[in-house]
Amino acid sequence: MKNNTNEQFEQTIAKCRDLFAKKLKDYGAAWRILRIPSVTDQIYIKAKRIRTLETTGIAMVDEGIRPEFIGIVNYGIIGLIQLAHGAADQCDMTPEEALTEYDVNARKALELMKAKNHDYGEAWREMRISSYTDLILMKLNRTKEIEGNGGQTLVSEGIDANYMDMINYAVFGLIKIDFEG
Repeated sequence: MKNNTNEQFEQTIAKCRDLFAKKLKDYGAAWRILRIPSVTDQIYIKAKRIRTLETTGIAMVDEGIRPEFIGIVNYGIIGLIQLAHGAADQCDMTPEEALTEYDVNARKALELMKAKNHDYGEAWREMRISSYTDLILMKLNRTKEIEGNGGQTLVSEGIDANYMDMINYAVFGLIKIDFEG
């Protein structure tokens, strides 16, 4: 049976969105106060934990890498929302508005994945999950450099493109975990 990447991507994003929606009910859009470097650091914490778990094989907290990849997807989308709207001094977005923004950015990530997946011929399926982790960490280092340069680049993609790639690598990791066991 041929893998249906687009369908698996959409199912995976739906699971991430479900958790995002539940957290919106619990906390509202409290994340609206985060500045971009703080979002980047939240993603870093999640990616670093994945790498530690992959390296040591030991989890002291009873959660595996799956919830961390979900966190990377959701914080990546939060980052894209923050880039578009800027940080707020208080929660200024309703859960409905936040979910609409989530959907817009998830759709952009899907469209980017489709274009790259076409060009790269689903090469990601032959990669190891640990490579996605390393690539996310590399993108985080790039993002921190760009942030340190005031968001300016000479020839490279910006923070938004790096967030999109992190989202997509995390979705690939989740697809491998959920669909390929």
